[in-house]
Formats: sequence, C-alpha cells, structure tokens
Amino acid sequence: FCRVQRAATQQLAALGANVVAISRSPEKAGEMPENVTLEKCDVLDRDAMSALFEAHGPFDILVSAATGGARAIGPFAEMDMDGYKASFDKLWGYSNVVRLGLEHLSDSGAIVLVSGSPARHCNPGQVAISSVGGAVEAMVRGVAKEIKPKRINAMSPGLIDTPMVSLEGDARDAHYDRITAKNLIPRAGTADEAAQGIIFLIQNDFVTGTVLDVDGGILLS
Repeated sequence: FCRVQRAATQQLAALGANVVAISRSPEKAGEMPENVTLEKCDVLDRDAMSALFEAHGPFDILVSAATGGARAIGPFAEMDMDGYKASFDKLWGYSNVVRLGLEHLSDSGAIVLVSGSPARHCNPGQVAISSVGGAVEAMVRGVAKEIKPKRINAMSPGLIDTPMVSLEGDARDAHYDRITAKNLIPRAGTADEAAQGIIFLIQNDFVTGTVLDVDGGILLS
C-alpha cells in the first residue's frame, strides 16, 4: 500500500466517495475513514480481479496507483533480462485493471493510472523503468480513443518522498537536495501533491488520453 495510493484514497474519501482500496497487503494501509473498504487482491490475478469488480461494481472512478512490479535498475548492457521482463508486471497489472474494470465503469466514469517521470526523462540506469512507463502512457493514449465517453488519463509523478528511501534525518534531506538540485522546484514532492494530480484528472471532465506531470519541473531540467 504505497503512500500515493493511501493519499489518493484519503482525498477521495474526504470528497465523499465510497472507496474500495485493494492491496496485496491491506494491513499496511493503517487507519482509514468509514467510507473506505479495504480488500486484499493482487492485480496480476485476473480471476481475483474479475470477482472483485463483480462484487463492487458498478463504479464511477477507477484508479491504479501501484502494481507491485519489480524495478530493474542499472545499465541496460549489464541488465538481467529476467529482471527487465519482470519490470513489465506493472504494465500487465494496469492492463488487467483497465480491461477487467471497464465493463463495470459508468459511461461518465474516469480511469487514472500512474506512470512516472522516467517515461520521458530517462537517466542512466533507468531504461527498464522508462520502458514500462512509456508503455503505460502509450496504452492510455490508445485506450482513450476506444472507450469514449469514458475517460482515461495518467498522472506522472517526479521524485516523491516515500519509504523507498531508507535514509533518515539530515542524511535524507541531503539525499533529496542532491538529486533534485537541477529541478525547477528543487525538492522531493509529497504523496499528497501527487494524489492531488489524480483528483484533478478525476474531476475535470474535459481531460482524456493525456498525462499530467506532477514532477517539480523535472522534464524541463
């Protein structure tokens, strides 16, 4: 249960939505509002996802923020190709969510996926992450043409302060200062800021088939 997923769940609940949040580890979600139902499910399990959608549909909003895919990092010429292939579990997870969820989504409904700035700002060692993110964004553009009037978009976060960085205190601050120094907004973003991008894509009925960058200007750095 990642921080962005948690923040988006809480913001949707605060807006009055009845939210069903799924995770392979729902116990990690912590305390949630009364209008949030937590379910244990793996988005790579198509049968389980179909059953979950059948049980909780129909719905107006479908958000997939985390899929548990591996993150193969390192020079492509030295990369373990099984690790590279496993990175695409993120794409298959999103594909399952969209393909199986569509029939339960209202005609005025909105889908939001989460990609990431490496899709279009690939640093050395990020080829796998960039490849997957690029595929997710391409899927959004293609699917948008086929599902109208339903909408689908992606939110692409830059560096977000998450527990994936194990440093603490001054060392953590120094790490973020160093790697965001060239960003137009030189700091890590917060999960709440990323989730606000998801909420925008849900609420704005005139946006579909596009990517919203919530990245501190990293694409321009």
